[in-house]
Amino acid sequence: MYKKDLVKAAAAKAGLSEAQMKTALDAMLEVVSEALQAGERVQLTGFGTFNVSERKARTGRNPRTGEPLHIPARTVPTFKAGKGLKEAVNASPESEEKKTEKKTERVAEPAAA
Repeated sequence: MYKKDLVKAAAAKAGLSEAQMKTALDAMLEVVSEALQAGERVQLTGFGTFNVSERKARTGRNPRTGEPLHIPARTVPTFKAGKGLKEAVNASPESEEKKTEKKTERVAEPAAA
């Protein structure tokens, strides 16, 4: 899904025009970027957390020549999915059917005497 598709889908769900939704999405992305640039953590409960991590300098190898090269330290953005997002991604009709089947099997098993 591209940004254009996201704007269209979100606008339909929110009952806004695509122009309004694009403005809102651009503003949100700008705020998240500014917060990360300032070293802040951005936590969206149920969705996930954007954070900044420091990567140490290290020595790598040029894949063509095998020559060692220096890779400098850098700051990188990270994202950790929240519980709600993980559950939404893993929830599929098939997994729901399997859960129902397992519950039915447990109920149908006779109790040990």
